[in-house]
Amino acid sequence: MNRWLKDLSLSAVVAGFVAVLVGFTSSVAIVFQAAQALGATPAQTSSWIWALGLGMGLTSLGLSLWTRQPILTAWSTPGAALLAGVSGISMPEAVGAFIVCGVLILIAGATRWFERIMDRIPIAIASALLAGVLARFGLDAVLATKTAPAMVLTMALTYVLARRFLPRYATPLVLVAGIAVAASQGRLHLEAVVWDWATPVWVTPSFSVTAMVGVALPLFLVTMASQNLPGVAAQRASGYQTPVSASIAATGFASVVFAPFGGYAFNLAAITAAICMGREAHEDPARRYMASAMAGVFYLAIGLAGGAVVGLLTAFPRELIAAVAGLALLGTIAGGLSAALKDEHHRDAAILTFLVTLSGLSLLGIGSAFWGVVAGAVSLLVQHFRTAPRP
Repeated sequence: MNRWLKDLSLSAVVAGFVAVLVGFTSSVAIVFQAAQALGATPAQTSSWIWALGLGMGLTSLGLSLWTRQPILTAWSTPGAALLAGVSGISMPEAVGAFIVCGVLILIAGATRWFERIMDRIPIAIASALLAGVLARFGLDAVLATKTAPAMVLTMALTYVLARRFLPRYATPLVLVAGIAVAASQGRLHLEAVVWDWATPVWVTPSFSVTAMVGVALPLFLVTMASQNLPGVAAQRASGYQTPVSASIAATGFASVVFAPFGGYAFNLAAITAAICMGREAHEDPARRYMASAMAGVFYLAIGLAGGAVVGLLTAFPRELIAAVAGLALLGTIAGGLSAALKDEHHRDAAILTFLVTLSGLSLLGIGSAFWGVVAGAVSLLVQHFRTAPRP
C-alpha cells in the first residue's frame, strides 16, 4: 500500500481521468444502441453501465496493481456496434451468447495461443499499428478547430507552453483550459446530471444455436481482432512486456461474471491505454501503472454512480474531448512512428500497416487494426521470403 501511495501523482490521476473521459464519451452511445437493439428496459440499460463500469474498473485496477504496469481494459466497442445491428435475438439469448464469448476469451488467454501469435509480430509492425490507431484522434483534434476554434486553439496553445515549462502537467493544464473556455461559452451542460445509484438487473441466460452463431462467435472474433490485438500492440510499442495471457484470461473471466447484468465483453484497451502509458502520465515509466489504476477507480465510480457519472461525463463538449485526446496522444503517436520507421528492413511493411490502420477500413465486420497487421505481414513475407537455392 505504501508503495502504491508513493507512486501516485497528480499527473497519473489526471491521465486516468482523461482516459476514462475519452473512452466513455466516445462510445457510450453505441452501448446504449446495443442494449436497445436487444430490447433492454431502462432498468436493464442502467444495469449495463453498472456491469461495464465495475468490470472495467476491477480488471484495470487489479491488473495494474498486480503487475505494476499500465494495463487498462475497456468494453468492446466493435462488439457493441455488432450488437446494435442484431435482430431477432432476445435478451436472455444474448446473455447466453455473452457468456459463451467470455468463455472463449478466457480459453484464448489460458491456452496462451493469442500471446504466441502476438510474439510473432515485429516491434515495427506493432508500433505502426499503434500509431495508426491513435493518429485518427490527432486528426479529430485538428478538425475540431472548425466548430470550436477558440476552445481548441486555447487548448493547443496551453499544451505548447506547458510542454515547454511544465511538461509533466501538460495534460491537466490542457483539460483545465478546455473546461474554462467551455464554461465561459456556456457549453457545459451540467443539467444532465441525475444523482442516482445504478442498480444491477439479473437476466437469466438462455442458450440457442442462433445466438451462438449470430452473436457469440462474431463478438469473440471482433473483440480479439479489433480490440485485444491493438491493445497488446500498444503495450509492446510502449516498452511494456505485460503478462498477455493472464490479462486476456482476466477479461474473459470478467465477461462471464458480468454477462447476466449486461457486461457483454471486456478486452485490453489500446487508445485510452496509450494515454496512461505516455510521458504525460509520469516521467518515470515504472510509475505509470498508477494512471491505469486510477482509471480503474473512475470506472468503478461510473458503475456505482450510474446516471450521475454518465451525465457528468457527457456534459463536456465533443470538441473538448477530441482536443484533449489528440493532444494527450501526440507524444505516443510520434514515438510509435519513430519506432515503426527506424528499421529500414521493416519500413515498407510498417508504413503499409500504419496507412491501412489509419484508413478505418472495415471488412467482414473486422476493423482496420486487424487488416493493418495483415497488410504488414504480407509485405514482410513477400520482401523477405527466400527461395530455396537451385541444385
